[in-house]
Amino acid sequence: MREVARVGGYHRRTRAEEESGATDEQLRARAIRHTLEQLGPLYVKIGQILSTRPDFVPDHVREELALLTDQATVRPFDTFTPALEAELGPDWRASFSSFETERPLGAASLAQVYRAALRDGTPCVVKIQRPGSHHSVRGDMAVLRRVTRVFRRVAPRFNEVIDAGAMLDVVFRAMSDELDFTREAANMKAARKAAREFKTIKVPKALVATPRVLIQTLADGQAAHRLKDDELSRKQRKKMAKEFVAYMLKGFFVDRTFHADPHPGNVLISPSGKAHVIDWGMVGRIDRSTSAAMLGTMLGMAYNDGPALAQSWIQMGTPTPWSDVGGFTADIARFVPHVADASLAELNFGVALTTVLAFSTNRGIQTTPNVSILGKAVANMEGTVRHLHPGLKLSDSLRDALQDTLLDMARDVGSAEQLAQYALHALRLLIDGPRQGTRVLDDAADRQLTVHNHTRFHDTRFSRTAFALALLALGRSRRQR
Repeated sequence: MREVARVGGYHRRTRAEEESGATDEQLRARAIRHTLEQLGPLYVKIGQILSTRPDFVPDHVREELALLTDQATVRPFDTFTPALEAELGPDWRASFSSFETERPLGAASLAQVYRAALRDGTPCVVKIQRPGSHHSVRGDMAVLRRVTRVFRRVAPRFNEVIDAGAMLDVVFRAMSDELDFTREAANMKAARKAAREFKTIKVPKALVATPRVLIQTLADGQAAHRLKDDELSRKQRKKMAKEFVAYMLKGFFVDRTFHADPHPGNVLISPSGKAHVIDWGMVGRIDRSTSAAMLGTMLGMAYNDGPALAQSWIQMGTPTPWSDVGGFTADIARFVPHVADASLAELNFGVALTTVLAFSTNRGIQTTPNVSILGKAVANMEGTVRHLHPGLKLSDSLRDALQDTLLDMARDVGSAEQLAQYALHALRLLIDGPRQGTRVLDDAADRQLTVHNHTRFHDTRFSRTAFALALLALGRSRRQR
């Protein structure tokens, strides 16, 4: 409660806080981060999403939310034995020749991970869901859905441009696989198949999967952000970084299924120069149209083509009656020359995308909720690559991957399923076209055509008080459950 009260601005600064030199804004942002971490894994994920949304979250809050981590207090191993017995049977220990129960490899809000070895000596990792976490997350989802319904009623204009409910649904779907390890195992299987063409990208293999227990092969290595400067050659680092970007781009634009949380802690670098991508519980999925529009957006940025970027971005969303498309295009035309062809050391590409999102929202253009999960994935990917090879230019990586990506997309477009969709679409146009034309003429004759006045959209940014009240409501709702 103390942390939640601090968010509302009622906390009196302590001596330590005064000596730290932090401003009141920074302290409030820090309190928001601590509150979200205490509320649990779902709130952490949403906070991480919000850190990529400069269109309605203040910069000082976003900077703090970018530091959110899903680290939890380590619970005794005995806490997890009921889940092992229920999922693997009372003689579960017989399946292992060793099981290191003293200290887990990792502890998060949803699960703890232990190192073990199978009966044949194969090294493995055992991931066990925390007791009650499934029920807790589902309850939090219900609370947040109620909160978004309130926002929809009190801020309808805000909701027309930023559909908070739809954005949360995207996050909920992406997180649902984390609540059932059989789904995570299926994600790993698909990810391993996608990684076959990359020499330096590896994905662990799921050996046993139940809803609450996942046994997988051991990923050899250390987290990307712990890699020292003298470890691996520059050539190895560059190859790994380029292939990791290409692997992620393949997920965005070809498979349309991608790791939604590829931060440096989820990419383990082995001494041999292999990148092991782990933790496939949070996976993003997008449709063909969104994927193609996102590709156009990134290419527009890479090739310094502002109008093309603006057009692709608008295709991912829906203009509102007050949208200023011309103003948005002008914003992008001024912005793109400053980011094209920059290296990761010079520019945060993920931040550049979120800046485009801010322009879009400010001009009244609703963007697909999938942009939130895409933006998070791009920002995390970039953060990982920055630890591997900061001199890499994402524009170069896009150009390198473009030929293979377009070939894969062309094959997809020419598939029997897609051709059938085109035929159905053409048939629908033939049937509905004359009817729609007649309706337009009738409306014109009756003078019922409406002309909308496009004005700039200025009211999407949360005020400090509104943000605090939202967190207070979340805290109270969660305690009442």
